[in-house]
Amino acid sequence: MDIKLEVVVIPVSDVDRAKAFYEKLGWLLDIDYVANKDYRIVQFTPPGSGASIVFGKGITSDQPGSIDHLVLAVYEINAARDELLSHGIAVSKVFHDADGGLGGGFHAGTEARAPGPDPKGRSYASYASFSDPDGNSWLLQEIKERLPGRV
Repeated sequence: MDIKLEVVVIPVSDVDRAKAFYEKLGWLLDIDYVANKDYRIVQFTPPGSGASIVFGKGITSDQPGSIDHLVLAVYEINAARDELLSHGIAVSKVFHDADGGLGGGFHAGTEARAPGPDPKGRSYASYASFSDPDGNSWLLQEIKERLPGRV
């Protein structure tokens, strides 16, 4: 059985502000549909991604900014970070797991982070983060070589 993640709902407080932010990232606007004054759906797809995000009015009761650590896989963390900076996005410096493991991006808070890329250059071990205007957080994760069985 094939199961593919297609869409993730992002709760936002201001649809137009969120739309401007994701456009600034250079993501593909798939749809901006208004059914009536109580329902609007906006969908964006990151370049090269098979999954999209949606946000809007009347599509979720989740609190704006409540999404934490949505992961964007990138081949080269510094280049991805530079690209975000060139679009005017505030993005953290590159970091890795302070104890040498592979979970540095997934700890709550920043205490488990060590500055710079993973010293061993391992896939899945170097990160950078940014947030949308509501505080929904995104994590860039460098993956140059996939784990066995992952395409």
